[in-house]
Amino acid sequence: MDSALPPLTASTLYLVATPIGNLEDITLRALRVLRECDVVAAEDTRRSGQLLKHFEISKPLLSYFQFNEAKRSEEILERLRRGEKVALVTDAGSPGISDPGERVVKAAIAAGFRVESVAGPCALIAALTASGLPTDEFHFVGFLPHKSGQRRNRLEALKTCAGTLVFYESPYRVEKLLAELNDVFPARKVVLARELTKKFEEFLRGQPKPLLELCQKRSLKGEFVVMVSPEMT
Repeated sequence: MDSALPPLTASTLYLVATPIGNLEDITLRALRVLRECDVVAAEDTRRSGQLLKHFEISKPLLSYFQFNEAKRSEEILERLRRGEKVALVTDAGSPGISDPGERVVKAAIAAGFRVESVAGPCALIAALTASGLPTDEFHFVGFLPHKSGQRRNRLEALKTCAGTLVFYESPYRVEKLLAELNDVFPARKVVLARELTKKFEEFLRGQPKPLLELCQKRSLKGEFVVMVSPEMT
């Protein structure tokens, strides 16, 4: 069956979605691209190396992250100029969503190279579709700024958004976010999704204050997707 599939295209940047938790979530197409590409550009080469090892794939790894993305972008462009097929992966999920891959994609497009998305797992969609909140319209915020004043201003500006708000947050700042949501959106429904697709996946639902009290009592681990309902839900 593989022999009937078209080969990868030279001078193409492939955006390969990888599992956000459960390794079974990787697609057959993603595995083929990783096997047939010339190099894998990874946000964290150690983590991506473990993924490749699990699937018995051996490929050169090129690291790119927040503080070297400009330099690495140029190196990736040079590889594309040589006709190489480059697979771009993030730590988990779809590259380019709240990670440095966005800059690499922009650079490749600006240089006239082909960019192809190899669709797959994404924490945003996995959380939203199981949240019970409206999905017909939503606003993805990603990570809020670190500084308190900037965070508060950003949340205040989001009051007028009509759809469900979706944030990414680390376990170290989720209590802070819930306290801020209690100040800005005290009456709205909030859903916390953590450990998505893993053994201890959990969805916590309620208004900001009781969820904040729950987080203060429990030690909640894992990366969070935090969703806030529209005003009139």
